[in-house]
Parts: sequence; C-alpha cells; structure tokens
Amino acid sequence: MTDSGFSPEERQAVYRAIYERRDMRHFLPDPVDDATLERILQAAHHAPSVGFMQPWRFIRVTEPSLRRDIAATVEKERLLTAEALGERGQEFMRLKVEGVRECPVLLVVMLTDRREKYIFGRRTMPDMDLASASCAIQNLWLAARCEGVGMGWVSLFDPGELAALLQCPVGSEPIAILCLGHVDKFYDAPMLQQENWSQRKVLEELVWFNQWGGAG
Repeated sequence: MTDSGFSPEERQAVYRAIYERRDMRHFLPDPVDDATLERILQAAHHAPSVGFMQPWRFIRVTEPSLRRDIAATVEKERLLTAEALGERGQEFMRLKVEGVRECPVLLVVMLTDRREKYIFGRRTMPDMDLASASCAIQNLWLAARCEGVGMGWVSLFDPGELAALLQCPVGSEPIAILCLGHVDKFYDAPMLQQENWSQRKVLEELVWFNQWGGAG
C-alpha cells in the first residue's frame, strides 16, 4: 500500500474542510486581505481539468455600480425563480439566497471563449469544461473554509445578461457568482437543510452496482 504522505491529523483536516464547508449568505464587512485571497485563488487554479484545458477565468468585481447591476440581475432571476416554483414560491422568497450586496469580495467565474480548441475530453462530452471549472470552484470553496472565509455560490442570473455587464467576448460564459467574506460563524448544517427546504440524501440510496438501480 502506498504511503499517502499525509499524517492522520492532516487527513482529518481535509475531511473536516469537506464536511464543514457551507454555502454562506451572511457576511461581516471586514475585508479579506490580499494574501489570503491569493492563496484561495491559487487553490482554485490548481484544480484538475480535462485535457489540462484550465477553462476557468475569474473576474473580481470592485466597481460599486457594477456590483449594483449584478445584484439587480440576481434579484430579477430570484423573482422569476419564485414564480416558477409555484406553491413553494413564497417559501423560497423567505430564504436568503445570496450576499451580492454585502460580501467584501465578489467574483464571477467564467468559461473561457477559447475552450472550443480543446478536443481532448470534449469530443463526445462537451460539458467537461464545465465539470473542470466546477472542480476549481470546489477547490476555492474548501480553501476558503480552511482560511475561515465564508463563500456562497450564486446561480440566480441570466448568463447572457451577466456576460453583457462584464463585457465578455462571444463564446465565453459565466457559470457562477461567488460571494466571499468573513462570517460571524459557519452554519451548523447546510442552510437549506436548516430551513427545511430539503435534506441530504442517504448515500446508500445513491450507490448502485453494475446497472442503473443495481443492488450490491
């Protein structure tokens, strides 16, 4: 058996970051220092990517008027989402689902407009660029948790509208708005679980053998 190179304490720290990661919506006004943000972004940039395409691009939003415009497009989609949810719409509107206005650091994660040249891994599965960028976001999330920085992933936006606000080239695509900042405390459990929106599924129900739904 190959030695992992990690001590038991180090292994436990990795699992702790995974299990205590939270999608945060409440932030303190304290700034995130540049060195910490650099470490977090470096962790994201060291994510795996199919064909080593590294399709992610990070846009840091520092202009107040642009932040307000992004918040407005998120709010518009929040209202449309509530309408689409039907009978759960009012329940959804009571949830705090983003922290765009108050978070100290606002990032938009983009898929580059040059990803079409990457055939390796995308010939029959073109969305592997999205999967790769999602790995980068997860790396960023776990690194932020280790640094004591909260992060929230906002997906309530129209990609075309957000791309226009950020003056993105044709072929690029925004996939996430990330809110980062220090927090008073991390949620004890996922917020949507605490709010009884949904519950974590049982792992045994999601692991099958040899075929769809196959029992072990």
